[in-house]
Amino acid sequence: MMDRRKERQTIVDEIRGASLFGILMANMLIFQFGMWGKDELELFGLSDTEAWAHTMVKIVIEGSFMPIFAFLFGYGMYKLMEGQLARNGTYKWVLIRRFAMLIGLGTLHSLFIWEGDILMVYGLMGLLLIVFLKRKAKTVLVWGVVLLSLFGLTGLGVSGMNLEQEVMDKERTREYVLESTEIYQTGSYPDIFQFRLEDAGPIDEAPIVMIAAIVLAPILIAPMFLFGIYAAKKEWFHRPEQKRSFYRKWALLLASAGLLLKTLPYVAPDFILSGIGETAAAPLLAIGYIMGFAWLFSLGSAGVLRQGFEAVGRLSLTNYLLQSIVCTTLFYGYGFGWYGKLGVLAGIVIALTLYALQLLGSFWYVKRFRIGPVERLLRVWTYWSWRGRPKTIVREQIDLNA
Repeated sequence: MMDRRKERQTIVDEIRGASLFGILMANMLIFQFGMWGKDELELFGLSDTEAWAHTMVKIVIEGSFMPIFAFLFGYGMYKLMEGQLARNGTYKWVLIRRFAMLIGLGTLHSLFIWEGDILMVYGLMGLLLIVFLKRKAKTVLVWGVVLLSLFGLTGLGVSGMNLEQEVMDKERTREYVLESTEIYQTGSYPDIFQFRLEDAGPIDEAPIVMIAAIVLAPILIAPMFLFGIYAAKKEWFHRPEQKRSFYRKWALLLASAGLLLKTLPYVAPDFILSGIGETAAAPLLAIGYIMGFAWLFSLGSAGVLRQGFEAVGRLSLTNYLLQSIVCTTLFYGYGFGWYGKLGVLAGIVIALTLYALQLLGSFWYVKRFRIGPVERLLRVWTYWSWRGRPKTIVREQIDLNA
């Protein structure tokens, strides 16, 4: 029992650290061109080579690394509950406080740094999914599959949308992109802050869209959280060296299916199933990546690169927020003002450089400090302890892996 609690599953930190690079690559399009401009690159005068690089990023990366964080978030929820039950038998208020702080951090992040925040959504989803933590593993899996299937069905028939409406939407989007580009390139911090607060984007019926987003959010996001909880219950990452064939099989199957479905909209845009490439394919590819990373990291002894991924993963919250601070400084008018001026390939180079620096910095940091600065604040709030450590009362462990 004690050995099990002390064991740190470093492979999970390594997967989290590796996925943070994919998140940075996907977010780089938004940092450079905006939430609405990233798919309107013709407005920025980019070459065919840049357009090809953009397509590759959208197929291989965009939408398939953020779900990895959702998966690991669900995994971490369960492990945190498991640890709390082993220590003192309570867990709900610990989780509620943790999610409340993530909501607070996400709100501050989206208001004052960058509108592409995910922390607030994860905190809200965590509060909703606490009820699944003690459910049977099969129940959690079934809910995840059903919600993912519903998510996929929303993509059916997308290619058959009314062409005239598409043109109208396109025109509104182009006008907004041109306006926002000028603001983000040349605006001061107050200018950009005010623009984010007042402009909801090229949407005429903003209240209706917001209501639809609230209704659809559980369907869109919950499956990966549930799959993460299921993985924790089934101990997918415990003794990974014994599960290599399991990782390899599912990596090949899911990554192939995900890449194929994500490619369909580009090679057969009128095919009825092509819309699924914009919906369910991304989560499938995300799980394929998780299994692929797990297989790679289960091979051999930990090298320097793996230790770097682990360090980035252990400081994932700090590194995620740091990426926003650095990139908004590079691209927004109150910094270097590179917004819309560099191509996709230049963005890839910047992402590689920044992530390499985070690898080195995180590796150096964890050699000297036990926990990252933002992670420490989160633990202090979560456990109501200045030391950031939970209180321990030894109890008999409850079996939660049914």
